[in-house]
Amino acid sequence: MNKINSVGRVVFMKYSVLMSVYIEEKPEYFALSLDSMLEQTVKPDEIVLVKDGSLTEELDIVINQYQKQYSTLFKVVSLEKNVGLGLALNEGLKVAKNDLVARMDTDDIALSTRCEKQLQLFKMDPELSIVGTNIDEFSENHSVIHSSRVVPEKHDDIVQFSKKRNPFNHPTVMYKKNDVLESGGYGNFRRNQDYELFVRMLNEGYQAANINESLLLFRANEDNLKRRKSWRKTKNDLKIRYNFWKKGFVGFSDLSISAIGILVAYLAPGWLFERLSSSLLREKKK
Repeated sequence: MNKINSVGRVVFMKYSVLMSVYIEEKPEYFALSLDSMLEQTVKPDEIVLVKDGSLTEELDIVINQYQKQYSTLFKVVSLEKNVGLGLALNEGLKVAKNDLVARMDTDDIALSTRCEKQLQLFKMDPELSIVGTNIDEFSENHSVIHSSRVVPEKHDDIVQFSKKRNPFNHPTVMYKKNDVLESGGYGNFRRNQDYELFVRMLNEGYQAANINESLLLFRANEDNLKRRKSWRKTKNDLKIRYNFWKKGFVGFSDLSISAIGILVAYLAPGWLFERLSSSLLREKKK
């Protein structure tokens, strides 16, 4: 049975952390990300690292150092070749020993109370399958926040929001492994594989919530912007939206509006794309 101590802290809910590492990650960012999960007020019971293909020597050194220091905590899954984030996470989910799994990216920083607050929500509502949070975005210095991505809090609002945009910030989510796997896991998409999975789960009736608080610092630098504006991502996004329509999750008008928006974003100059993204999808920090 889950118990709570005198200050309301969940102390006996076990969870795994799931991260995927690939060759282009920066070792110093990776170490900061790992430290932020190790410093959670409710500690993880396990950290699953999926090596998505061969890594640099520097990244392997980081993994070996943490494995040596926390020998019983880390579980490393090595893939022979790079398969992409979604498929790599599927492999990690298969070996995670806990049903509750906290996603984390290798260049972001989680606030120390993130997982505790998510566990508390799962305890309050056992029907939940996904719990995410808002994020604060930074470029290089994580103490200088330039914007936030705020997502809807309640399930019904999440469903409506998901018809147009991703209702979760992927690196913040904690979800039930069995529910994710029963839904088919992450699809074979190189971008927005989380959005496709979450819409599939919502469409199947799984319950979700977001905590109306920024509990993760998201590294939104120039490289991130370039990935969001690539033709590869654009084609991927159009395919995903088309699948939403085929499955009856969105109407033709929603599909048309989304497709136009995706194409405009791709064709717009970089400076305009950045301005539109900041003004329409983000809240500026004063």
